[in-house]
Amino acid sequence: MLLTRRQLIRGGAAAFAVNATAPGWLGTLVRAQGKASRALVMLDLLGGHDSLSLLIPYNDGFYYSRRPTISVPAGQVLQVGTDSSGTPLGLHPRLTGLRTLFDRGQVSFVQRVGYENSSRSHFLGTDIWSTANPAVTTGPGWLGRYLDGLPTPTDPLIAWCVASDVPRSMRASRTDVATVPSASSYSYQSPNSGSDAAAERVAAARMASNPALDRPQLIPVNSALATVLASVDRVAPVATYSGTVTYPATGLGQALKTVAGALVRGIGTSVFWVQTGGYDNHANQGVVETSGTYRGLMGTLGDALLAFATDLQNQGLLNDTLVLQFSEFSRRITENGSRGTDHGAAGVMMAIGGRVRGGIYGTAPALNPDPLNPTLENETADVRFETDFRSVYARVLESWLGADSISLLSGDFRRGAPAIL
Repeated sequence: MLLTRRQLIRGGAAAFAVNATAPGWLGTLVRAQGKASRALVMLDLLGGHDSLSLLIPYNDGFYYSRRPTISVPAGQVLQVGTDSSGTPLGLHPRLTGLRTLFDRGQVSFVQRVGYENSSRSHFLGTDIWSTANPAVTTGPGWLGRYLDGLPTPTDPLIAWCVASDVPRSMRASRTDVATVPSASSYSYQSPNSGSDAAAERVAAARMASNPALDRPQLIPVNSALATVLASVDRVAPVATYSGTVTYPATGLGQALKTVAGALVRGIGTSVFWVQTGGYDNHANQGVVETSGTYRGLMGTLGDALLAFATDLQNQGLLNDTLVLQFSEFSRRITENGSRGTDHGAAGVMMAIGGRVRGGIYGTAPALNPDPLNPTLENETADVRFETDFRSVYARVLESWLGADSISLLSGDFRRGAPAIL
């Protein structure tokens, strides 16, 4: 975020006010429950992630007959064991980083997550996952409602969106959300340099500290400016964070490095949002090709998560960090004529962290296109949901954030929630 003198003088509070979300009472509540201060990192795979290419039922012959050109050979998958139904499962071969974390007991896979009559629209699907209500897709997001319920005043950096726009899930009625895509660019910028720039920064600070009792119209402007300058100073140390490991030079790798920097520097952020795109693979999906699109996505995902988790583990912070991954829908079972997959229904969610109860939850779908197959829907084209996504949210709200999931989700989804925490 670039703050120029012209913006400060001409733009008023709206031009430079930093958005913020903040469970100000979160630390007190969690400590009251005998838990340490914790951070939630939401990871959104934009575009509709193909779960059957991530967690692969490699012994199901219909996986290969329905995906003749994009299936991963059984000999190449990274085996991770069987689920409760006895189905052997394996990861995409490029997910070596994720396999390492799974072997450490730090990853939970939740299969067949979704909801009744799944939308196959990017926009409506995103709204449903964001509001956590398939019937009412307007209004605040589920995390936004959580944030709105927190006492004020809130810390301007208690929540941090590592993207340029506030996601629908975190949109609130009363609480703003900080958007800081890059810690290094989040700074006070002057058209001058050297001592002149330093003098301008001092002048801005003096403006912010002016009570302006004789000009009440400036009070909110000065207050907002003070908040901005304070947050700029707090974010600055994150830009110099290097970590205990080398993070991949990818967008996701650098975003997670920013999150790690904020945690290690003790900025005080409790809720982060990270997103990465490229998952809408209708054509030339490239699941197995060395230079394939999906194979590259899996490398980006696994390598970044391994670096992030290892870095936090090295610094004693992984037990206080939870990564929750989702996507707006999964993909169709049968590949299309363009060697890709179209919009589908239920998919896989992942939870990653030091306190996660690692393992495989739920049952894999049987891919037999028999009309009586209870694990499929849409004339056996899609995977039918087994676990309501709101039950995963409920588990995170109750067990990690210490919040009342019934009021926030407008229903009791605790029953049947996977015991990932």
